[in-house]
Amino acid sequence: MGARAAEKLKVARIGVLCRGNAASGELVKAAIEGVGYGGFTDKRYRRSQDAISEPMSCELVWPQTCTEDLTESVRHGKSIARSVSLAREFSNDPANILTPNVFAERAVALCQESGLETMVLDQTAIRNLDMGLLLGVARGSEEAPRLLVMRYEPPQKSDSTLGLVGKGVTFDSGGISIKPAGGMERMKSDMSGGAAVIGAMCAISEIGASTGVIGLVPMTENMPSGLATKPGDILTSADGTTVEIINTDAEGRLILADALCYAQTLGATHLVDVATLTGACVVALGKVSSGIFGEPAEWVQSITDASERVGERLWPLPLYPEYRDQLESELADIKNIGGREGGACTAAAFLQAFSNGKPWAHLDIAGTAWTEAASPDGGPGATGVMVRTMVELAVSDRAW
Repeated sequence: MGARAAEKLKVARIGVLCRGNAASGELVKAAIEGVGYGGFTDKRYRRSQDAISEPMSCELVWPQTCTEDLTESVRHGKSIARSVSLAREFSNDPANILTPNVFAERAVALCQESGLETMVLDQTAIRNLDMGLLLGVARGSEEAPRLLVMRYEPPQKSDSTLGLVGKGVTFDSGGISIKPAGGMERMKSDMSGGAAVIGAMCAISEIGASTGVIGLVPMTENMPSGLATKPGDILTSADGTTVEIINTDAEGRLILADALCYAQTLGATHLVDVATLTGACVVALGKVSSGIFGEPAEWVQSITDASERVGERLWPLPLYPEYRDQLESELADIKNIGGREGGACTAAAFLQAFSNGKPWAHLDIAGTAWTEAASPDGGPGATGVMVRTMVELAVSDRAW
């Protein structure tokens, strides 16, 4: 709240006083993160004088009686706050500027600054990997798809590798199953899951983790054209699963499925995907909480615990076998939607089919990735939700 008030007053420098014996690593880290979130305002596309002002600086003050070394806490707080801001900026970017290729190029530059190994697969490489679902979504667009791969290697070899997969649809018109015009401008942020994974990977590399982490972001537009995938088409995924397309607006799960397959090929032993996936999750949970699905229960609980420690809400939703039954196709291995009933659950059941029994979780952030009103965490627009949860999951030894 203080950072928000200071930003409105155009204060250039603020101080945070940790009084008495209250100074601690967690308090200092939280203070830095809070100033970073609350002071964030995206003015990059404004011509006003305010837009060119210097960002707010922060000074932390704690008593001399504090004997704890707070250097690492300061570093962690700055890294996470910066990564959330990066995710917000990506999600705020208009689709005419943030094309899949630009998204990949900018992400690579940021990742390299943070010490990550990166690789960008172009359309030819994607085709060579038989990613028919990603290629099918991209067919309707003039913009070629990309697949961003980021890798963090721990100082000592680990037995487990976390795979983070984020939806990177830079604009979602719905394709042939086109969306209504009202609110379609928000579909520029349909890559918020991918932005969160990029931000999280940068922070994980800067902070360090004892387990290996792979981040994947399939990037594409979903547009209608004479070449676009049509309802009734059958596409083949990277692992050979055939998918009957019932609705082309259910495209996010398609590109995530190919990326989940590839994450396992690269050695991921535990999987988390994050996406603005379904309006059904918004109906169920509103804009108050993200939904989480997954298996086994212990893995889901590890992620939920991580989200609670960093103050991001996740609410568990079911994955009963009946939801998978709704995806039965007469012609293919699976359909891409299961009807209106339980839409968020059937979407998760679709992704579950590509996890191959590995510990896996799906985070649906359709309701929480964007806010129309200012909050203590920042101004209107993208929220950068789930960056903190993914970082906490990776850097904490509690899940491994």
